[in-house]
Amino acid sequence: MIRAVAARMVTSLLVILGSCILVFSILYLLPGDPVDSILDPSTATPEMIANLRHKLGVDQPFHVQFLNYFGNLLQGDFGKSLLNADPVLPKIWVNLPPTLALTLAGSAISVIIGVLLGVLSAIHRDKPIDIIARIVGLFGISMPTFWSGILLLLIFSIHLVWLPAMGSDGWKTLVLPSLTLGIVGAGFIVRMVRNSMLEVINEQFIVTLRSKGLSEKVIMYRHALRNALIPAITMIGMLMGEMLAGAVVSETVFSRQGIGRLIADAIMAKDLPVVQGVVLFSAIMYVIVNLLVDISYTFIDPRVRRSA
Repeated sequence: MIRAVAARMVTSLLVILGSCILVFSILYLLPGDPVDSILDPSTATPEMIANLRHKLGVDQPFHVQFLNYFGNLLQGDFGKSLLNADPVLPKIWVNLPPTLALTLAGSAISVIIGVLLGVLSAIHRDKPIDIIARIVGLFGISMPTFWSGILLLLIFSIHLVWLPAMGSDGWKTLVLPSLTLGIVGAGFIVRMVRNSMLEVINEQFIVTLRSKGLSEKVIMYRHALRNALIPAITMIGMLMGEMLAGAVVSETVFSRQGIGRLIADAIMAKDLPVVQGVVLFSAIMYVIVNLLVDISYTFIDPRVRRSA
């Protein structure tokens, strides 16, 4: 099992390396010169532009720039902002806690609603609760994040005036953004858990447990649910990574501080080192979440331990 976990860690490191190369290449190939974000082309002399390009290292070939960038990454240096020369990594750490709180709250809402409705939908197939669960799943999958966020804002902030419309201070400002993310995730989890439960219910070992006289609740919630949650765990891990990386829409709609708002402001200001740092950091977090999900399989599913 240790060997299997080590192999997954090596694979994750290769994925992070590939993400680093991809992010750097995309921003390198983008049209425009980062020097234009610092100097005014109408007043800057060619000598000033050349000196700044040399100082930033953008006058060097691609491979030299990438090796310098990768060497700095290994030392924990994600670069410096073009606007104020502040290091990028401290900016990320300052904005990370609000985004983490939003991601964890949204993931909790997704898991609670998705698992509960998915299980009830499978147990009470073709009954009213099943129809409601399928409608919730369809609504969550179909509605864009920005649309559901604006809808919640109109209902609970403007018409009912129950919750604040923007900000990142206190738990009340966290409710609507986390619901916006949680509803989308719940739609996917409902469908996954429902389909998995329906497959497990028809397995032979469920028939054997019924023949032994176990109660239906014990069979469903202790044996069937445990097996049905195994494929859903992958979905939950992917959703957590997507929420962490895709919080930009929710944080923009509700004017919250966070990584999403940081990268949105950096894109508007054409601050490429900040954009590069945030995208790469989000990719690393996404890989780490999926690595933890893969490792958790070895503890949840005995078949994975035996195969390892």
